[in-house]
Amino acid sequence: MSKEVWRFIDTGNGSPSFNMALDEALLDWHSEGKIPPVIRFYGWNPPTLSIGYFQKVEKEIDLDAVKKHNLGFVRRPTGGRGVLHEHELTYSVIVSEDHPKMPKTVTEAYRVISEGILKGFHYLGLEAYFAVPKTAEEKESLKNPRSSVCFDAPSWYELVVEGRKVAGSAQTRQKGVILQHGSILLDLDEDKLFSLFKYPNERVKERMQKAFKDKAVAINDISSRKITLEEAKEAFWKGFSEGLNIELEPYELTQEELEYVRKIAKDRYENDDWNFRR
Repeated sequence: MSKEVWRFIDTGNGSPSFNMALDEALLDWHSEGKIPPVIRFYGWNPPTLSIGYFQKVEKEIDLDAVKKHNLGFVRRPTGGRGVLHEHELTYSVIVSEDHPKMPKTVTEAYRVISEGILKGFHYLGLEAYFAVPKTAEEKESLKNPRSSVCFDAPSWYELVVEGRKVAGSAQTRQKGVILQHGSILLDLDEDKLFSLFKYPNERVKERMQKAFKDKAVAINDISSRKITLEEAKEAFWKGFSEGLNIELEPYELTQEELEYVRKIAKDRYENDDWNFRR
């Protein structure tokens, strides 16, 4: 039986506004039946702090530190917490909610989509697995995260290696379409990451950063050899193909499609009302 063909787009490094606008545009086009499901890989120029849809900038983010590190800044259309996009492979998956492979619940759909990421880690020689919050405390922390940092919080079907989180993902459902995107960390500058958030005092910050080391890790901190971005792309391309049992067909955006994306970028993701409004 022939495999279902999904589109594959690698847009390389894009601006924060372009990256979020293209994910939104792909969701629009898929909801209108113009394109099949899509897997997209991308990076960020400049390196960027993205925050979740519901985060409060004034309360949680140190914008002076964001400027000091010359980082981009954008609010995602998905939930979750702050992510520093720097040394990573970012992915997005756009697929209809009523696709035969997609379970109805968010957590189960998350698990199915993340199967592609799990297989990608295996191709890199890493023993990744899905972690499920077991204790009452872990389940409660899902509802009331104490930290503004994405990789600091456990989640259903989180991907972990040696007990530490190696990929952070977020999901939204709009117009009958699932958009899941996330970060696969190759390397991580913890000091820079923790300088971007506000804390009650320095002691709390130090305690959280120390605890973070036990919860999250970048691929090159646990791999027996240094893994390049190109190697990661190849591994996760294979991972998604196998994990979702699909064929990936490379696609280049047309000029008309790029114009549509740029308009969304300008109207929404470069707009202070969107980025700072909460």
